[in-house]
Amino acid sequence: MDDVKEVYVPYKGFKTYCKIVGERKPGKKPLLVLHGGPGMTHNYLLTYAQLWERYGRQVIFYDQIGCGKSSIPHQDDSFYTYDLWADEFYTVRKALNLDDIHLFGNSWGGMLGMYCMLRDDSGVNSFVINSSPVRIQTWLDEAAHLITFMPEDMQKALAEAERTGNYDTPEAKAAYDEYYKRHVVGFYEKDYPKEVVDSFEQTGECYMVMQGASEFVVTGKMKDWDIRDQVGKIKVPCMALSGTDDEGTPYTIKQGVDLIPNCKWTLVEGAPHMANLVRPDVCLEAVENFISQYD
Repeated sequence: MDDVKEVYVPYKGFKTYCKIVGERKPGKKPLLVLHGGPGMTHNYLLTYAQLWERYGRQVIFYDQIGCGKSSIPHQDDSFYTYDLWADEFYTVRKALNLDDIHLFGNSWGGMLGMYCMLRDDSGVNSFVINSSPVRIQTWLDEAAHLITFMPEDMQKALAEAERTGNYDTPEAKAAYDEYYKRHVVGFYEKDYPKEVVDSFEQTGECYMVMQGASEFVVTGKMKDWDIRDQVGKIKVPCMALSGTDDEGTPYTIKQGVDLIPNCKWTLVEGAPHMANLVRPDVCLEAVENFISQYD
């Protein structure tokens, strides 16, 4: 397509893949999108490319280092840090002249965005925080609560998988698929959209380093994530965006909304973690209506 450009930005001796959708127009600041994971790739968020088609707003995606088209050879665990991706964020912005933007971050992407806004928020006019926790333990506690609403045999299968580390049994796979259907993707695995399949298949090793083997137990470096005492310093206008059926439950998201100054909140009815996949029109309208106030 003529309105899509693909470029690579040098970073840390590697290359960060970027996808630029549309052109910059007067009165419409571009939106920079940060995907989840870490290591999930940008593909599952491509519904937001429609901001260009519908509203004439340029949208920029990139695969964070260590995944997708920004994949790199195996690295020691010490390579992966919050600052690795924060420095990449600023490097990409400088390379693409993104000095006057809006920001969107889903899940880990929202966590990264908050981390960056606390470090240097220059040139960011608004920030949509899409289902991102300010405290990881709250996220885990809520996930454990969501599991209690699943069939008892699935609860047992998940508990056994977490105990043994074997997530490949038919029972465990069925239970995880049910959880993902209810609270993450909104589809059963056989029905996943291609963009979601691409994101899962191209997930980098950094997910294991930072998160761990599953959504329910964080054994990686993010296990101590807790920025409740810092987010009150965020100055950029923020809107939280999440779903009623989200693994980032309303309680989890409210924790951040209550602490971030003047943070607005759009709660999407019937939507899971990837709300944009099942309620694309609602999410597009919510994002555009919010960020357009700060053009």
